[in-house]
Amino acid sequence: MNDFAKDPDDHLYSPDVRGALAGFTLGEDTGVLEAAAAVRAAARSLDQLRAHGTGGRGLSPGALDVLIRLSSSEANIKDLAASAGVSSRNVTGLVDTLERAGHAVRVPDPRDRRSVLVRITEDGRAWLEEFRRPSQLAMAALFRGFTAAETTQLRHLCLRLAENQQHLARHLEER
Repeated sequence: MNDFAKDPDDHLYSPDVRGALAGFTLGEDTGVLEAAAAVRAAARSLDQLRAHGTGGRGLSPGALDVLIRLSSSEANIKDLAASAGVSSRNVTGLVDTLERAGHAVRVPDPRDRRSVLVRITEDGRAWLEEFRRPSQLAMAALFRGFTAAETTQLRHLCLRLAENQQHLARHLEER
């Protein structure tokens, strides 16, 4: 468990991370590196909560993501992979898991007979319905004390990081 402190502006920080980074940066500003460490810590916290919530119900967080996407419409493996930002091979394994559990089924694509679509089953919808309320309560507890404006700002800042990473990746590919 990490202990946090507050700086003079009443913002949380990790003394352990700050100390380690001060040595790494040779005394230069650690702000962006501390922010990156904080994002990783928050992501680990979310992943742990999701794994706890889904693990007892037989699905991994990745399979849950696919099932949630399928709840709004059927999709092919390639589109599921693109929307999740993972490989088609990864999604194929997740769909296999969902099929074995009876939560999804592969069906022929009526527009392209070489392709298949993945569709959520009634069992999959029931599983999601049972998972929905405990998940919402857990997220409400995790975001306790956040205003609506703060959660919107957090979403915005995290997606800006993702967008910057995408731009950086494209730039590196062009080299």
